[in-house]
Amino acid sequence: MSEERFGEFVLVRRHGDGHVAELALDRPKAMNAVSSEMARSIGAACSALGEDRDVRVVVLTSTHERAFCVGADLKERNSFSDAELVRQRPVARGAYTGVLELPVPTVAAVHGFALGGGFELALACDVIVADRTAVVGLPEVSVGVIPGGGGTQLLPRRVGAGRAAELIFSARRVEAAEARELGLVDVLVDEGRDREEALALGERIGANSPVGLRAAKRALRLGQGLDLRAGLEVEDAAWRAVAFSGDRAEGVAAFNEKRKPQWPGE
Repeated sequence: MSEERFGEFVLVRRHGDGHVAELALDRPKAMNAVSSEMARSIGAACSALGEDRDVRVVVLTSTHERAFCVGADLKERNSFSDAELVRQRPVARGAYTGVLELPVPTVAAVHGFALGGGFELALACDVIVADRTAVVGLPEVSVGVIPGGGGTQLLPRRVGAGRAAELIFSARRVEAAEARELGLVDVLVDEGRDREEALALGERIGANSPVGLRAAKRALRLGQGLDLRAGLEVEDAAWRAVAFSGDRAEGVAAFNEKRKPQWPGE
């Protein structure tokens, strides 16, 4: 396993053959509250990972024992003038869009508090694995703002408009069992096993065709919100992008020869 730091608060670990990248939030003294510096580091790490053709899956984790991420750094925000807040907005957005726009599958490993911007980082991932200590929510209206890291758009796509409205307007926190029941998280595991299970899922994902994974994610994301006919056209375009690839040829050959594929990644 290799490690690389992006600023003080973000650590990227490459596991095994490097196809699984772990992006670890590492600001334990503040329960991973997202400061401007940390937001820049998340964005920079995502940019680097997105351009790395060896990476097939990214797993978003936390080094803090009791929290995934408690959201924006409100102490820092409290010190901002109006002009500084306006200037900081693109920096903050860069962290959330960085995760959301990663071209490879993403898995969040959530334990403890994942609130506000912390939950939005998880919502930006394709799959959320949570342990039984997880508490999630978007409480922004309780401090006079709104979810601004994608929450008002990502949450209804997960749970529907009515449920998202109830959760956002009430600002309530949801514990792990109910979060799984409502679809706020996808996989519920025993306490302390979220990272292990998310990385294991990452390994299973990373064993598959890198060309296929990127194309499948593109089709899933671009097809959201479209009517069926338009969505199927998105799928067809993604299929055509992989149908004549080296990965497809290798995958079919490996299947017929009953061996593990050696993906060329092109």
